[in-house]
Amino acid sequence: MNAPAKFDAYEVGYDIPAVPGMAEQDIQTPCLIVDLDAFERNVRKMGDWCKAHGMRHRVHGKMHKSVDVAKVQMEMGGACGVCCQKVSEAEAFVRGGVMDVLVSNQVRDPAKIDRLARLPKLGARAICCVDDLANVADLSAAAQKHGTTIECLVEIDCGAGRCGVTTTPAVVEIAKAIDAAPGLKFSGIQAYQGAMQHIDSYDERKAKIDIAVAMVRDAVEALKAEGLDCDIVGGGGTGSYYFEGNSGVYNELQCGSYAFMDADYGRILDKDGKRIDQGEWENALFILTSVMSHAKADKAICDAGLKAQSVDSGLPVIFGRDDVKYVKCSDEHGVIADPEGVLKVNEKLRLVPGHCDPTCNVHDWYVGVRGGKVETVWPISARGKAY
Repeated sequence: MNAPAKFDAYEVGYDIPAVPGMAEQDIQTPCLIVDLDAFERNVRKMGDWCKAHGMRHRVHGKMHKSVDVAKVQMEMGGACGVCCQKVSEAEAFVRGGVMDVLVSNQVRDPAKIDRLARLPKLGARAICCVDDLANVADLSAAAQKHGTTIECLVEIDCGAGRCGVTTTPAVVEIAKAIDAAPGLKFSGIQAYQGAMQHIDSYDERKAKIDIAVAMVRDAVEALKAEGLDCDIVGGGGTGSYYFEGNSGVYNELQCGSYAFMDADYGRILDKDGKRIDQGEWENALFILTSVMSHAKADKAICDAGLKAQSVDSGLPVIFGRDDVKYVKCSDEHGVIADPEGVLKVNEKLRLVPGHCDPTCNVHDWYVGVRGGKVETVWPISARGKAY
């Protein structure tokens, strides 16, 4: 089999886990695979929902950290751009051709502010969040230095308990300062309720979002009274997008995990009490792993341990199987309970990671598969871009 020219420099099993045209069975493990059919259905479904509800969708690039994935979300799902959490992450997307980026976080370090201010020189729209008046002057100075414009959103802490201001007067004060600062543009509000995204109960999630919506509506009205309009009122995630999307105040969603799904998100319930990975969204991301030992009759050992995934939100789930269970892991090994001894050495299994975001960040490549064949291989462009 001849690999496409772009992969000629890579050696399978050393540089890269697979190349296009390979059989799925021959992919080197452990690695991340994307079921392209499921992924594309997720992307189209979210795009259709946003279009039907008059919402923009700025996809959360921190989830997958891949220029290629973001471009599919933009081209196939109609996304307007990406959210990032770090300046270096934003740079990776801009250098890859994604030209509308929001750093949905505060940028305070002088070197990072300087790098942010340079992004528009590459043709990008650069946006960041602000929750402190002192940050305004620093952002303005950098924008003036480079002759660029940085757009700014005032961040509201609407329940996550992290960054953001908590009162409408504080929102107005910072927004007015941004509007008056040379090189800056006031573009709206950031209000993401991250703390409730993984609450199982639909009604409990809605109650949390109702509080956030009330805070945001009050701020938008106060800003309008000061002559300040919000181009962006952004927030919303995979566990809440329908609340923000129907609020009448948000106009931009920031969903990420919907495209891939993970085991933790899959457990939350929709309005009918059904798990969201059993109808609303499909599992599209998997850790492909191989059984490497079955020396014990009732357990198999696979090659996906801690170094292949994040278990902060729980252990992975073996996709499509209820006869075997992933029960424990160490650095390089995963322990699979196999009471009937059904697994064989070298058998491959698909694991649904507990938490997709940090799991993606420990891999270099996505292997896109369709119909049992490798169709594409995407670099995880912003992997490790945490500064």
